[in-house]
Amino acid sequence: MTSTVTPGTAGTAHTRIEGPAKVTGNAVYAYEQDTVAPLHLCGVGATIARGRVRAVDTAAAAAVPGVVAVLTADTAPRLDDGASTEQAVLQTRAVHHRGQYVAAVLAETAEAAREAAGAVVVTYDAEDAVTAFDPDSSQAYTPEVVVAFPPDTRTGDPETAFAQAPVRIDATYRTPIEYHHPMEPHSTVARWDGRHLTLFEASQSVWDARRQVAALFGIGDDDVTVVSPHVGGGFGTKGALHAGSVLAVLAARAVPGRSVKLSLTRREMTDTTGYRPATVQRVRLGAGTDGRLHALAHDVVEGGARMAEYGEPTAVMSRHLYAAPHRATSHRVVPLDLSTPTYMRAPGEAPGSFGAESAVDELAVALGIDPVELRIRNEPDVDPDTGRPFSSRNLVACLRRGADRFGWADRDPRPRTRLVDGWWHGTGVAAAFFPTFAMPGSAAAIRYSADGDPGTGAPGRYRVDIAASDIGQGARTVLTQIAAEALGVPPAQVDLNLGDTGLPHATMAGGSAGTASWATAIVEAADRFRDKWGTDPEDGAEADGVAGHNPAMAEYAMGAHGAHFVEVAVHADTGEIRVPRMLGVFAAGRILNPLTARSQFLGGMVWGLSMALHEEGVVDPARGHVVNHDLAGYHVAANADVGDIDAEWVDEHDPLVNPVGAKGIGEIGIVGVAAAVANAAHHATGVRVRSLPITLEHFLAV
Repeated sequence: MTSTVTPGTAGTAHTRIEGPAKVTGNAVYAYEQDTVAPLHLCGVGATIARGRVRAVDTAAAAAVPGVVAVLTADTAPRLDDGASTEQAVLQTRAVHHRGQYVAAVLAETAEAAREAAGAVVVTYDAEDAVTAFDPDSSQAYTPEVVVAFPPDTRTGDPETAFAQAPVRIDATYRTPIEYHHPMEPHSTVARWDGRHLTLFEASQSVWDARRQVAALFGIGDDDVTVVSPHVGGGFGTKGALHAGSVLAVLAARAVPGRSVKLSLTRREMTDTTGYRPATVQRVRLGAGTDGRLHALAHDVVEGGARMAEYGEPTAVMSRHLYAAPHRATSHRVVPLDLSTPTYMRAPGEAPGSFGAESAVDELAVALGIDPVELRIRNEPDVDPDTGRPFSSRNLVACLRRGADRFGWADRDPRPRTRLVDGWWHGTGVAAAFFPTFAMPGSAAAIRYSADGDPGTGAPGRYRVDIAASDIGQGARTVLTQIAAEALGVPPAQVDLNLGDTGLPHATMAGGSAGTASWATAIVEAADRFRDKWGTDPEDGAEADGVAGHNPAMAEYAMGAHGAHFVEVAVHADTGEIRVPRMLGVFAAGRILNPLTARSQFLGGMVWGLSMALHEEGVVDPARGHVVNHDLAGYHVAANADVGDIDAEWVDEHDPLVNPVGAKGIGEIGIVGVAAAVANAAHHATGVRVRSLPITLEHFLAV
């Protein structure tokens, strides 16, 4: 790879390539794809949480002008027998959760489809359902895995070490159900032409979507084309095909040769596209009077779905962050008659850091040790879980730089001592961790085109093809920069194509691993191109590359780290909470684009603030109905919630993680924010809040 620094290449600021198209409304998303005379689809959701459909009366719906078809479990096309419960849409009369599709209407207009869907009459044989999360449920069980990690770990004798520790913290923390709510709802346009399916899909992985839909319909992967040029946010929910996408493809199969369009409502999204499950976390910390941890235990009970297993890796962060000779983590899942949870914005680390980092703050208070200093004292020499050396780890540098910038040294450690104009003010800190990895298997192809008019002196252009997904994180821009650097040319000479299964395979945009995975393939292709063609390629010169497995992942512990510093103000009379200041300092390998990276860090911090102050899914325990199923009832952070917010990073050189030395940054900004806010609220008021979201009710009794 060339070492020449060209403006706009990797490591320098570059504005978003697709920015003008987005701000002018010219960026075309899945639902906006140009189709001829499409049919519109509207689903009918179950009104019970568990049972069976007894009958569906479609007569009134079919009579609505413009209706083309009404589908039920008795009339819908059949899927392959291997379909999962969630994806087996309209295949049986069984009802597994409220909102599950039990019928669907196809019509010439969206208005007719919606009117007809409201006219479908469904009767049920309801069964007893459990929709309220009870952490003491006798049905709690050990999941097979929590995402990709073992559910339980144990080192030494944590129970004895905890009992013998001079200072002990034993506290329980709670987080609620949370929903993704990307700005672009789940949207699908599907069309069958004979055996071939064309699918425009809001997706975090077009190749995974192709594989899933091909398996569901018993056809070959080559019989499916998936296109997803722009995605208006994913946050994990668009990482797999949910029921709505399958319903659209199923409906399109019933009317071959015509396009079928579906864009979910907010209610449908809360019912059918996954969520972060509720958690109850018991954290036990045993330490000496010097603050050194002797024992660490993080035990989690969380909600799940009876219809399919998903385990949130809530306690996994606690396996890696601090040194302790005796340690244990565990996960138990309570099956509920709800739809299946899924990955959501820093899955595991986001809720787990609230419990873990709140407990560390409680320990600091009990010891009378500064919370920043306590974290530094428990910095491990090697990864506490695996014993592997770190490829790089700069948590201490983040803590120290953040403390210096935030003015931490001027802090009075006593709680409830600073009252300003009727507001109690306090400050808090929390550490952050998110694993770094790259998924092997992505491929890239590069082709050179010489200028068509040699007389102009214009340089040739490099076309870079990879089926990556830009879900708003700026993949178009940073991958263009990476390709330009690897080829030794300015970014203006690179044309990047992504979001289409007609391009070389790319792994998912998820787990903060997209850039690392795709960049590895692009750099490999560029190296091959230069080895073969040099710096003066002929017209049509091309080369490709594939991202292989990184052997260093088996030898080193890899992760991004950070520190969050927060100031909180709580009104002395009303309990209203505001955040005047937030600062995040991160160590995330090489920063490939400072401009977009800072935006990602800040965006993550806002999501963490949203989790701390607002986000809470409310489920009616009697009916399994999501009460706050839209953005009017499900609140997210707004500009009034935070005053000054800033993010920066420490320089970190880590050639072991991938060829460009980059760690993921999409999720590390979220991790720890909620704990930092809760810790600051305690410092401001003396009230220890152990459940999210943090609302005025927590402070009114003070």
